[in-house]
Amino acid sequence: MGYLFTSESVSEGHPDKVSDQISDAILDEILRFDPTSKVACETMVTTGLAVVAGEIKTNAYVDVQHVVRQVIDKIGYNKAEYQFDAKSCGVLSAIHEQSPDINQGVVRSKEEDQGAGDQGMMFGFACKETDDFMPITIDLSHILLQELAAIRREGSQMKYLRPDSKSQVTVKYTNNWEPVCIDTIVVSTQHDDFDEEKRMLQKIEDDVRNILIPRVTKRLPQRVKDLFKPGFKLFVNPTGKFVIGGPHGDSGLTGRKIIVDTYGGRGAHGGGAFSGKDASKVDRSAAYATRHIAKNMVAAGVADEVLVQVAYAIGVAEPVGFYINTRDTAKVKNADGNILTDEQIAEKVSELFDMRPFAIIKKFGLKNPVFGETAAYGHFGRTPFSKEVEVYYADEHTRKETVDGKVRYFKTVDFFAWEKLDMVDQLKQTFAC
Repeated sequence: MGYLFTSESVSEGHPDKVSDQISDAILDEILRFDPTSKVACETMVTTGLAVVAGEIKTNAYVDVQHVVRQVIDKIGYNKAEYQFDAKSCGVLSAIHEQSPDINQGVVRSKEEDQGAGDQGMMFGFACKETDDFMPITIDLSHILLQELAAIRREGSQMKYLRPDSKSQVTVKYTNNWEPVCIDTIVVSTQHDDFDEEKRMLQKIEDDVRNILIPRVTKRLPQRVKDLFKPGFKLFVNPTGKFVIGGPHGDSGLTGRKIIVDTYGGRGAHGGGAFSGKDASKVDRSAAYATRHIAKNMVAAGVADEVLVQVAYAIGVAEPVGFYINTRDTAKVKNADGNILTDEQIAEKVSELFDMRPFAIIKKFGLKNPVFGETAAYGHFGRTPFSKEVEVYYADEHTRKETVDGKVRYFKTVDFFAWEKLDMVDQLKQTFAC
């Protein structure tokens, strides 16, 4: 009989994602000055207003107003008719210092003894459905909105598009979780009020079908393209016109799209949000580390699907729990030719990966300003890359340049480093894959 499974995504213009991007932009700007900063930055946006709050311990000074307006403008909220725009919206800051009670558990005399910034459990997931080891449903949901945003910015087609949008993809699977076909696609996009409602909605639906969908399928490998069989259901703005949107249509909050940020409902989630948090918060850094483990395990052929859980006590460096579930897809055997149990696999994997916060931060370079890129279209399944960014301090990793008589410092940093397949060989050797 099979299953229908669904995931959704939201665009960079969705109010919750606006909040995430502001919080991560403030985090990045602080890290440009002081990489040892401890940041927990929350944002709320609504009609004509952005409120930034949270706890921050840093030696940096950041112009919060400037950062907030810069993010809002980049997203595309730059017209007064949106009733939330970069130039005229109010920006309120209610930031204060991190609690010394928390700080004493995180900061230690030896860096490697750094404790977890909070208790909790974090999950990582990977499967073989796509080339980036993500579930197809969330991958397609993200790609739909990435292409929709690209069309909006290009400005030559679908000129009526506004920044806020959502997508949803339902895939039919066999009983063994093999994808069969796309069953349903939902796209809801904010737009100008440019015609009589019925004609307007028909125009948007036609453009989604004839412009957006072909652009999406062009990006896909053939095995995923083949899932777009004739007759899949397409719903475009199913409630009717969608002119009022963004923070004017619905208030936004940091951390309210944690399933969009991760695996679209596949796997599991510990409940902790990512954006606005520096890497001492294991909600973020350990979620990246568990994804790295799961992805490398699947790529190495240990199993077709892997769920990893790690758990911490606040102020304690070593995890209090480590768990792996291959969901009966494990392929590795012991000397007797029997498939290893998940317990046996977890024991071997835990010896390969250092899950102390200090080690995670060092491995992935999480004291660098790399978080803004994660704040829309998912933290996982992204292509890792390196680029040079400007920082406001000098160390052995920075490059100095004098521009117009002013000394500036630049540093090459890794983005989405947790997506690297750099442990595949070690895993193959360990499990004789």
